[in-house]
Amino acid sequence: MTDTQQTYDVVVLGAGPAGENAADYATQRGLRVAIVEHELVGGECSYWGCMPSKALLRPTEVLAAARRVPAAASAVTGMVDVAAALSSRDAFTSNLDDEAQVEWLEGAGVELFRGHGRLAGERRVEVTATDGTVTTLVAERGVVLALGTRAAIPPIDGLAEADAWDNRDVTLIDAVPRRLLVLGGGVIGVEMAQAVRRLGAEQVTVVEMLDRVLANEEPEASADVAAALEQDGIDVRVGAAATAVRRPEPGGEVTLVLDDGSELVGDELLVAVGRRAPTDDAGLDSVGVEPGRGGFVAVDDHLHVDGVEGGWLYAVGDVNGRALLTHQGKYQARLVGDALAGVDVDAAWADDRALPRVVFTDPQLAAVGLTEAQARERGIDVRVLAHDTGHTAGGALQGQGAGGTAKLVVDQQRRVVVGATFVGAAVAELLHSATIAVAGEVPLERLWHAVPSFPTVSEVWLRLLEDDRRQELAAD
Repeated sequence: MTDTQQTYDVVVLGAGPAGENAADYATQRGLRVAIVEHELVGGECSYWGCMPSKALLRPTEVLAAARRVPAAASAVTGMVDVAAALSSRDAFTSNLDDEAQVEWLEGAGVELFRGHGRLAGERRVEVTATDGTVTTLVAERGVVLALGTRAAIPPIDGLAEADAWDNRDVTLIDAVPRRLLVLGGGVIGVEMAQAVRRLGAEQVTVVEMLDRVLANEEPEASADVAAALEQDGIDVRVGAAATAVRRPEPGGEVTLVLDDGSELVGDELLVAVGRRAPTDDAGLDSVGVEPGRGGFVAVDDHLHVDGVEGGWLYAVGDVNGRALLTHQGKYQARLVGDALAGVDVDAAWADDRALPRVVFTDPQLAAVGLTEAQARERGIDVRVLAHDTGHTAGGALQGQGAGGTAKLVVDQQRRVVVGATFVGAAVAELLHSATIAVAGEVPLERLWHAVPSFPTVSEVWLRLLEDDRRQELAAD
């Protein structure tokens, strides 16, 4: 039964990065906001995703960067201190303590309710605390769903009983397994395969059902990353599907059976084949909403949940399936926080046209906007500009083998960049310049006046524009 009822302007379900930002922006506009969280305030990214995974990758990335420079390589005589790497990971995740995040919420003026929240009809949310008490929150202006996602578990024979790892298990390891099997060659799969291998695993195998890892990115960039993984001694198997998993003894060896009949044996199995939204018990049926495939909630470009009249229900971040990236969820949340206060805001068009993403392997893969294939599918008259990030003065200074694909996808009719991809050492820091070019629809003729400094890796922009010039001259 309901014990109490409280009224706010806005109620946010989920206190991860997207939920926090929606709450903060609405509060800054003078609205009374409540936020509901049943786990740690700060969400998946802070404790089990972005931060711990990058903390595990960073030490070996630094070591590899030194070894690429001949004059520095001879000074590198040891290996990464695994205990220190794990301790650093713990520091970055605040030892799974959300006290600082809670203090931030309180300082922002947002009221936190601990417990499981679910919709209970129009503008109503029921929060069940751990002691069983139920509080009904009434939202006079609107409710924001910011429920995030969890690892998807595919229906493979024996997998449910195999005690496999998901992203939370691998980012929170307290010891490096001797042999790791990785099912899935997406971002989580390749990042954690490299992290575990470089931290000391003797054998790491990545199994990807599609014909390449990172299949949503440019094929050339995917090939660069796959080659780097293989150079690290990682066995990358593409076009391979798992048909069964066997683990007779808890904590014992795990066997992955592939569709060609071959078997792989490891000490642990990481399943990284995608994400699903935890909407099974979110009360969506109480407002006539049925989640789509994977539990995702469909929204329009202003983040209103489809099929809900009155525009009071929003969904931001991973739960809407538009862009499963922390920074993009925050972007959506900022728009919604302002919209709830009556501010006239733009649609979330960057989700479709200027989506930035980074794979933090070594080398990094950074991309924004459309791939060449996506642009052609949309009927865009495409010109491709290409260069190697290592074939610049700044790239050469990064050391041997530090380069990779640099590619711009240009809309020839409008003479603007609609997509960009970079592979190389620390190219994530190159990405925002490309994001501005894509989001701002800056004409190539104007980009000529954005002169990159010498000698930096960003000089690759000049080389890419020179490729456009060569193609123009050849066409005359």
